[in-house]
Amino acid sequence: MAGRVEGKVALVTGAARGIGKAAAKMLAAEGAVVIVTDVDDAAGQSVAETIAEAGGRASYHHLDVTSEADWRRVIEATVEREGRLDILVNNAGICEVKPLLETSLEDFRRTNRVNAFGTFLGVKHGVAAMRASGGTGSIINISSVMGQVGYPQSTAYCASKGAVRLLTKAAALETGQARDMIRINSIHPGMVRTPMAEGILGTEGWEPGGALLTGDGPFAGAIPLERFATPEDVAQGILFLASDEGSFAHGTELTIDGGWTAK
Repeated sequence: MAGRVEGKVALVTGAARGIGKAAAKMLAAEGAVVIVTDVDDAAGQSVAETIAEAGGRASYHHLDVTSEADWRRVIEATVEREGRLDILVNNAGICEVKPLLETSLEDFRRTNRVNAFGTFLGVKHGVAAMRASGGTGSIINISSVMGQVGYPQSTAYCASKGAVRLLTKAAALETGQARDMIRINSIHPGMVRTPMAEGILGTEGWEPGGALLTGDGPFAGAIPLERFATPEDVAQGILFLASDEGSFAHGTELTIDGGWTAK
């Protein structure tokens, strides 16, 4: 039986670990040719090799999402080799936790440079490539619940992810008005156990009933499902929006947060 994205060409940023890695592996398992990109070349190459060893098709390219030259180079190489680009997952991101008064202008710029500007460049060059090869495709921008609601000590991150949310909607209106069949949507994960999150919160207490979710833990009572998301939970949403099953989803937000924002 054909996979859900059989034969499609997918480019995933920040694919060396976490959500990006899970998405790259899941898309490949469902039949996509995957372009794995990251700034961590050794880890990114390892993901591409793991996909190939499992019988999938993948290649690795270095991509600094803040560099427009890198975006041009990688997308041009993808189209030259594969003939088109069908799916773009703008996943690369960084997070810095600091109180407002300790957040420098450079902190704010750095976070937005990667999260907001990097996504803008991806959408811009992704739409151009998709238009040039038939005018169809799916672009999935990874925002956050912190792009929907505020969170303390996260001003730069919330601002950057809020920018991704509305960038998605504005770009979706433009492709709709142009009569393109290029769908653009955002995904808003809650707290996901990834290496980035562990770097902030540590590696202990993540399990259901663990210290992060109970007592005086920072997420006690915050998540109705009483567990954290896995990267695969989010990758399932990415797969849906990338596939033809999500063909009428456009300019919208898919929130995957265990109920966090239902309160």
